Amino acid sequence: MRSPTRAVVFDVGETLIDETRIWMRWAQRLGVTPLTMLGLIGACAANDQPVTAAFDTIRPGFDVDAEEAAWAAEDPTGLRNTFDADDLYPDVRSALAALRERGLHLVVAGNQPAQALAALRAMNLPVDEIRNSAELGVEKPAPGFFTAVAELAGFAPEEIAYVGDRTDNDVLPAADSGMRPILIRRGPWGHLHAVRPEAARATVVDSLDELVNLL
Repeated sequence: MRSPTRAVVFDVGETLIDETRIWMRWAQRLGVTPLTMLGLIGACAANDQPVTAAFDTIRPGFDVDAEEAAWAAEDPTGLRNTFDADDLYPDVRSALAALRERGLHLVVAGNQPAQALAALRAMNLPVDEIRNSAELGVEKPAPGFFTAVAELAGFAPEEIAYVGDRTDNDVLPAADSGMRPILIRRGPWGHLHAVRPEAARATVVDSLDELVNLL
């Protein structure tokens, strides 16, 4: 018998945040069409490549870190490669509020750069903790990430649900850690990974609103 779920941990990109505008800004920065940028990101998802492969396809040998530094110098107050509250998926606030009303402990924790932490905290989301890989010092899918997340939540792994859009970074390592994995089918990874055999280890949902009754 499964232990009752007492805490829910959420990934960030394409779970809470729609990353479309980020990729549109990158397309403009790199001088390619939005379709080109999004198509290459989709190819990375389909071929299990890191997103850096998309940049390298557009500009072989592209140095993402150097470009981000130059971009920040040119546009220090712009969003550039990060996000704000306008990028939240429409179901985020309502679902989080409903889950919290049911007494669940809510944590946001994903693989995100340092600047994303401030952006998330500025949104005043109805959650108990917000952390990211930069602050935790370990990235998914490393087991240490899920150990750190369980400590943050304050519950045993079997009492925690982890919600994300990928089988490799979210479903499989969360399941291996003893957590209940939930795969949200949105974004390129979510749709592609939902039809993979390993998705059978997770509960698949199409929106965060489905979690309210599910949990």
